Amino acid sequence: MPIKKTPKPKSLIKTLFKWLALLFLAFLSTFLLASYFFITELDKELPDIAQLQNVQYQMPLSIYSQDNLLIEQFGEKRRIPLTIEHVPEKQIKAFIAAEDDRFYKHIGVDFKGLLRAVTQLALTGKKRQGGSTITMQVARNFLLSNEKTYLRKLKEILLALKIERQYSKNQILDLYLNKIYMGQRAYGVAAAAQTYYGKDISALNLAQQAMIAGLPKAPSIYNPITNPQRAMERRNYVLRRMLDLQYINQSEYETAVNATDDAALQPINIELQAPYLAEMVRQEIMSKYGESAYTLGLKIYTTVPSHLQIAADQALQQTLHEYDERHGYRGLPHKNAQKNNARLTDSVIGDARQALVIAVTASGVSARLYDNTPINIAWKNIEWARPYPDKNIGTSSAFLKPNDIIWTRQLPEQEWALTQIPEAEAAFVALNPNNGAILALCGGFDFYHSKYNRATQSKRQPGSGFKPIVYTAALEKGFTPASIINDAPIVIEDPSQENDWRPENYNRRFLGPTPLRVALRESINLVSIRLLQEVGIPQAIDTAIRFGFDKDQLPGTLSLALGSGYASPLRMASAYAVFANGGFLVKPYLIDRIEDHQGRLLFQADPPTACADCPEQEPAPSNRAPRAISAKINFLANSLLRDVVQRGTATQAKQLGRNDLAGKTGTTNEQRDAWFNGFATDIVASAWLGFDNSLPLGRGETGGKAALPMWIKFMKSIQQYFPEKPLIQPTGIVQAYINPADGLLLDQQAKGGIWEYFSEETVPTATSAPKSEESAEEEKFAEEALF
Repeated sequence: MPIKKTPKPKSLIKTLFKWLALLFLAFLSTFLLASYFFITELDKELPDIAQLQNVQYQMPLSIYSQDNLLIEQFGEKRRIPLTIEHVPEKQIKAFIAAEDDRFYKHIGVDFKGLLRAVTQLALTGKKRQGGSTITMQVARNFLLSNEKTYLRKLKEILLALKIERQYSKNQILDLYLNKIYMGQRAYGVAAAAQTYYGKDISALNLAQQAMIAGLPKAPSIYNPITNPQRAMERRNYVLRRMLDLQYINQSEYETAVNATDDAALQPINIELQAPYLAEMVRQEIMSKYGESAYTLGLKIYTTVPSHLQIAADQALQQTLHEYDERHGYRGLPHKNAQKNNARLTDSVIGDARQALVIAVTASGVSARLYDNTPINIAWKNIEWARPYPDKNIGTSSAFLKPNDIIWTRQLPEQEWALTQIPEAEAAFVALNPNNGAILALCGGFDFYHSKYNRATQSKRQPGSGFKPIVYTAALEKGFTPASIINDAPIVIEDPSQENDWRPENYNRRFLGPTPLRVALRESINLVSIRLLQEVGIPQAIDTAIRFGFDKDQLPGTLSLALGSGYASPLRMASAYAVFANGGFLVKPYLIDRIEDHQGRLLFQADPPTACADCPEQEPAPSNRAPRAISAKINFLANSLLRDVVQRGTATQAKQLGRNDLAGKTGTTNEQRDAWFNGFATDIVASAWLGFDNSLPLGRGETGGKAALPMWIKFMKSIQQYFPEKPLIQPTGIVQAYINPADGLLLDQQAKGGIWEYFSEETVPTATSAPKSEESAEEEKFAEEALF
């Protein structure tokens, strides 16, 4: 019987090895094939890297003045895109040292670093950062989500390899340095430089560059503001890496590593404070672009020159203080840092800020502001606060004592004064009457104290400021500046009211038969009411609508003659623009142009404009503002309004030394509203002052006393930018020598007559009987009785 041979051990091992090799090859082939198909399918899901060629960075909405000063920024992300050419070389090297020192050597994936991260994961079970290259971070930040999964990591690797094949290293760095999050709402290296150091990227020193480069790894942990110790450790690590890589020498390293860090959260560099304007622009842009307005990087350029806005703010604040100081000091008892444990704050409301009294002497008060700036307040700038006890310096009854906390403000002449936060409010609007461009707008004393925009949102009675509209309607109906209306008591029966209406003049006097010119410049209420009766309420409302008023703003009663409707200062300014521009209705606008983040023009305002010198055309050109009143009517109304300044209720304005000033004061019942609406060559402005709750302003606080000073202060600051031009008498307007007592022609040799303007069709033809000198003197005395 044959004997079977037992296989030798070597033969068995060899066979087993062959089978294992075959199995391994089969597994590997299957794995590779599966991997190939998996990656092929995965590649189909990857975003197109071509979109990196036209990256739209999320950038804030920026609002600028006409002269390119930043007014405000809106948006969560602060970013200042810049090209790689504008990034300092050392700043780039700092990022490479901190994030990816093999950046210029790898192909998008640093396999050595990736292997270290995989090894760490296998040994400890913990994920280790450090495997991501700058290119992989670009892929993640631009093209992928932030979810931490192995699948996303694989996509990141594949995208990085693709990016490196299609884009240069500088292009990749460009994307990276503009995209990365740097903490404190800052995205990109340039925004980080501004946020932490308030500097342009080119102005950072080496220590600051290293601090910035250390942020991307963990912006919250290594934040120099919220975690300065960890931030310094990270900064010094980056500096050490730069030294090891020979990006800096030993001397540079030692200087930088020993430097103290001065990082501090920097506010946005607002160059012009105009928050009411900024909010108006924000609302308009939001209505057009929606929420995306905050991220598109839009640049909005307004129609407002900075010097006019500053002048308006100062005029409003100073006028409110003057009104407030006429009505007494409300600051007693003062808070005392020693007795009441009160603390000085850095609050700034309008132009007022707190100060701590240090010493009180015979010459004045020494104090310090919150930032320790010392100030001195002379007694002449405190005495307005009467009634108060005698100074009683050094006694328990002293008006001001050391450690008192007071409000102060700096006067135009740079002196300091005691002040308080006004309880009354005000608004101011200035327009270019030729096209409606807003030149200045203030909605109140301080936006952050009260965001209510009184310039645009308020509904206040315009009072006597509406009378020129009624007079214009009368001129259109054939009345003349010389037409006589009786200034005498009147009773208006109103079945809807319990009592009849018995309107009065402000001074409760009567002039009897009065020319319209005198009645308007003296703001005589009873003449306005009788004139409206003659003209008819429907006719007056029709005229007002042509001036831009809405019908629901205008009551259908005789109280309309006294301005009992409602209007905002912006509406009043645009109405008076009709008088200022030759008779055309212009629409106020605030946005001059809109640019994208690259400066490409998206919108350019092209408003219809007034053109008093252009020939009349039918139909009117599309860029011509519609005519509201004829050139002749406008000239006559303009003449009447100039007389208000020269001889009427606004004579204070004569201090400006101009002959082209015109306007009308406005005061409502019990002095609840004080107005002045006026204009000069190429500018029209409305000033309003009152209480938000419509409390009376106080005895004697008329438009001429409370609001006109605001208008004068503004004009005094800016009038050099608006050269005076003469009022051109249009064809169809003539002058005639008349008797002001009856409006009839008078022999030019006769005394007591005046030259008056008429349209050709309304020139009087009858002759007045000459009056004696005594009679003329009596009329003159009666005319001046109001003053």
